Amino acid sequence: MLAFIRLLSLLGLVLAALAQPAAAQDDAFAQLATDNYAAIEKGVAAVAESGAPTAEAVIAALGDNRLAYRPSDKALFYKDAAGVFHDARTGAAVEPAPTGLKPVRLNNRVRRAVEAAMGTLTLMSPDPAKRLAAADAVFKARDAAALPVLSKAIAAEGDPQVKTVLAQAQAAIQLTSDGAADSDRISAVAVVAERADPDALAILRQAAERGSPVVKLAAETAIKGIERRLEIAAMLQNVWYGLSLGSVLLLAAIGLAITFGVMGIINMAHGEMVMIGAYTTFVVQELCRTRFPALFDWSLPVAIPLAFLVAGGIGALIERLVIRHLYGRPLETLLATWGISLILQQAVRSIFGPSNREVGAPSYMAGAFDLGGMTITYGRMWIIVFSLSVFLGLLAVLKLTPFGLRMRAVTQNRRMASAMGIRTPRIDMLAFALGSGIAGIAGVALSQIDNVSPNLGQSYIIDSFMVVVFGGVGNLWGTFVSALTLGVANKFLEPYAGAVLGKILILVLLILFIQKRPRGLFALKGRSVEA
Repeated sequence: MLAFIRLLSLLGLVLAALAQPAAAQDDAFAQLATDNYAAIEKGVAAVAESGAPTAEAVIAALGDNRLAYRPSDKALFYKDAAGVFHDARTGAAVEPAPTGLKPVRLNNRVRRAVEAAMGTLTLMSPDPAKRLAAADAVFKARDAAALPVLSKAIAAEGDPQVKTVLAQAQAAIQLTSDGAADSDRISAVAVVAERADPDALAILRQAAERGSPVVKLAAETAIKGIERRLEIAAMLQNVWYGLSLGSVLLLAAIGLAITFGVMGIINMAHGEMVMIGAYTTFVVQELCRTRFPALFDWSLPVAIPLAFLVAGGIGALIERLVIRHLYGRPLETLLATWGISLILQQAVRSIFGPSNREVGAPSYMAGAFDLGGMTITYGRMWIIVFSLSVFLGLLAVLKLTPFGLRMRAVTQNRRMASAMGIRTPRIDMLAFALGSGIAGIAGVALSQIDNVSPNLGQSYIIDSFMVVVFGGVGNLWGTFVSALTLGVANKFLEPYAGAVLGKILILVLLILFIQKRPRGLFALKGRSVEA
């Protein structure tokens, strides 16, 4: 009998022990079912520490505004990506959807608590990418409650990159929490300083304000080092942005350099050739979306030759019907091409409408990566590569083909080329078609970084003429150097003068330069050109 009583007592203790975590979990979830921000913040930490199997899903739902509660009984529910409600305590789907729910609200403190909790929950994830993101979240949240989990994660971590960020998160908490020894804080300063980003700078400034004189000295020394590195990174980032802008200007201007250089035509419709290339890309992508969705990543490679052919064909038609009758009359040519630009814009408005059209980025052009403190987007990187490829391809055509030889001959001395048997009207038509086709290719690239609208070309026509005149009329190398120079100069002036005033300053400097060198950076050689 005594043994039976002891057995019952032991069974009661076991049941009580099993019920205690469940009760703790219920209390943690209950703290979220309120409008009180302070209680929600505490509830986030309590749910993260409860060990509940649904803890990660509930906290993630709170961060995405997908968590709600029923005021009548404090029942908590979260909604998944498909819109199905689940019980927060069990994870079971709830059908039909509960009614009378109120969303669990967020403020900045709750968001920080969510970030810290999500970081703590995923520090032991089997996926290195999730562990890295979690370590970064803990670094930014600097929640002292995460220190025990951080120590375990550092001891178990095998990935060097993740381990470094975990150590930085641990050091950040030690720097900002009370009670840490000065020796630990000085060691933490060195670890945090290795990160060398604005987040590390903010933590070190906080440590310098609150720390002892020894910690303050170490933090200030680290701050100066980070500021120097950030200044260099900002300068390199501006250079990258300038090269990116320069590559866009190169694409937009390189076709104009051909028509302006060979024919002396001020083609005000050149920007509309760029627009036509962008709309060709839109049409190709629409066909891929509606009929061949699996081929969407191939939409740009397909659009490039099509844009060249469409824009080049329209350019050849314009030359044959209008421009050939206006050679030697620059003012009439300017007015005629301006009128053609208005006709093309209105035609596009009538066909596609006046609003912007969406052109998506293929998977290989999405995202970015960090390099030496710079953020480099794949889209801009591929545009630079594409611009260089077009430039080198055009150089090869001009230097290695009979057509290129004839076109260079017409550029340097039209009368002598005609006397040698070169059909200059045919070269004029092909040159105009080539320049227009390259403008169409530029439109494919610009569709990835700018709005595809009937006014797309107007944004680049003035800059294109500036590039051509600055580099030297008809000189491709001059166009190349000019485009990159103007792009980098624009990006370095923008932080100080603003985008509009920066362009005005560039224009003024260009006018002063042309006064000294009317033929640009690289003047063409030839009797006709020099006459």
